[in-house]
Amino acid sequence: MPNNQRVNPMSAVGANMFKEAVCINADRIYDSSSVKDCVRDLRVYFTHADQVMVDQAVSVKCKKVEVVNVHLGVEEVPFNRGFYSVDMTFFFIVTLSLVDAPLCDPKTVTGVAVHQKKVILYGSEGNVKTFASSGNNACAAHGDSNTPKAVLQVVDPICLSAKISECHAANDPVCDLPACVCCRFNGDFNGVSGSKAVYVTLGLFTIVQLQRMVQIMIPAYDFCIPDKECQTSAEDPCALFQKIQFPTDEFFPPKQTDLNSQNNH
Repeated sequence: MPNNQRVNPMSAVGANMFKEAVCINADRIYDSSSVKDCVRDLRVYFTHADQVMVDQAVSVKCKKVEVVNVHLGVEEVPFNRGFYSVDMTFFFIVTLSLVDAPLCDPKTVTGVAVHQKKVILYGSEGNVKTFASSGNNACAAHGDSNTPKAVLQVVDPICLSAKISECHAANDPVCDLPACVCCRFNGDFNGVSGSKAVYVTLGLFTIVQLQRMVQIMIPAYDFCIPDKECQTSAEDPCALFQKIQFPTDEFFPPKQTDLNSQNNH
């Protein structure tokens, strides 16, 4: 089926015919918050090879920042029943452009930055242990639902500024780096020391939620049976290409007036 064609659930057979009320398990969101943070002067850590280039640089420019992983921890807030603190540790992959001499081509280096944040949300209370069959003779897996589940949604941050300064401190990360971060680099971060350090300021947008698994009754109309068949094509690739419209907009970027008219609609 082409990417621009999707099955509309409301067009399926029996979609407008209420059949029964069914009970399902679903994650109910008890509390959530949207956070807009300006993280100032976050230090970027480098491997041995990249730290050598940083020590030789006279200026730095931030090219890209990527959220590679986030650790979440949920703990009950004392003397405030139903509230929990959500501890978040962000791991950023920061790509920088360094200039070590005038009229020289910039060099690209990649480092890691770590940011920690805490929010307090309402997660209700519960003392239920959930067991599920595992399909073997081992003990069934279970989870203690007394603590709600924290869910974080985040987009890659905006790099607002970057600066380089003299620094003779060791380049030891503030916490152990997860494997998914270390595998992005060819060197080690431990014990790295240098004469200069790089700091970035990031604009970070996040949504944090506390969820619990609950049983909810919903109306059921019918099973979601698609009423469209997938279309396969055996056409010649060049013949199929000829049917694609020429991407004029890609060659002629829109003017500001065009963008304003689109936003108004």
